[in-house]
Amino acid sequence: MRHFSIIAAAAFALTTVAAHADDLKIALIYGKTGPLEAYAKQTETGLQMGFEYATKGTMMVDGRKIVLITKDDQSKPDLSKAALAEAYQDDKVDIAIGSTSSAAALADLPVAEENKKILIVEPAVADQITGEKWNRYIFRTGRNSSQDAISNAVAIGKPGVTVATLAQDYAFGRDGVAAFKEALAKTGATLAAEEYVPTTTTDFTAVGQRLFDALKDKPGRKIIWIIWAGAGNPPSKLQDMDPKRYGIELSTGGNILPALAAYKAMPGMEGAAYYYYDIPKNPVNDWLVTEHKKRFNAPPDFFTAGGFAAAMAAVTAVQKAKSTDTEKLITAMEGMEFDTPKGKMVFRKEDHQALQSMYHFKVKVDPDLAWAVLEPVRELKIEDMDIPIRNKR
Repeated sequence: MRHFSIIAAAAFALTTVAAHADDLKIALIYGKTGPLEAYAKQTETGLQMGFEYATKGTMMVDGRKIVLITKDDQSKPDLSKAALAEAYQDDKVDIAIGSTSSAAALADLPVAEENKKILIVEPAVADQITGEKWNRYIFRTGRNSSQDAISNAVAIGKPGVTVATLAQDYAFGRDGVAAFKEALAKTGATLAAEEYVPTTTTDFTAVGQRLFDALKDKPGRKIIWIIWAGAGNPPSKLQDMDPKRYGIELSTGGNILPALAAYKAMPGMEGAAYYYYDIPKNPVNDWLVTEHKKRFNAPPDFFTAGGFAAAMAAVTAVQKAKSTDTEKLITAMEGMEFDTPKGKMVFRKEDHQALQSMYHFKVKVDPDLAWAVLEPVRELKIEDMDIPIRNKR
């Protein structure tokens, strides 16, 4: 494990005031205020620590000082678009990173293309970002919806397993289930039912009963897989309806630590996660976990790892290209491998999506922790998941 000196907070409070022409200027566009504030804060912390790790504490890349310029888009598409344009045109940033919201990130994609500048998307997950709305200036370190869905299908799908799905009735839920279904079919499992409900749903009694009815008479293992973002907490609500009386299990993906508190009511539940601090075993994650605990008295979270990965990608790209010229960066980044807290990531040449490991987990309860432990079952490596290329390149 490498140990670097702790950089004073002032080193991160870099602004354009102190910037020089030869500085490496990087913008972070993120929802610092608004509904995704918790995610954005983690991204910023991870990005700062990633730059520190990647530069061995110097905050220098090839003799150039990293200057980080942050812009709050409040997770609003119009504000995000304006902030990114300002970063490229007024601040003259070399590379931009963001945004937190998928809707904001989708609004940002044409801005990168118009300005012919690199945008590393982190942590927005919508498939369209590296799918139908993608352009060649976009690279994504964050996982996409298909990676979430397919890893969960691979984790729970086997011959003899019957699955029903519950999702929110909009693009995130329907696209996620579509990818999940496609992957589940390849595992030999059977899909019995799909249920979609409004994003504002808080009462899951009726839909829960429909799901139970669809599964209760099936032979073998029976699972309800839930894809959900935001409030409502359907896993806990369905758990309260006692699916075990029908031999039915619940499954869902990983989440940030505060959300994992609700998982303590579901010991033994299986799913697949993007990141949980105690699972990856590599020098980068060892350093991140050790330093984060030392500085914040808490382990790093979901989006901390994502911000760290974005920093590693940016530094690796500039070092490999030996330039911040956009065309040289694109050439360097297509197919580029780089280290992250999750291990190796690689930017797929066809759509610039970072291929990466996901983690099949089983929920374990530790009374000394406020959140549920995601105990590793197995690492789902890049080659274990068939992630579709959805752009029209």
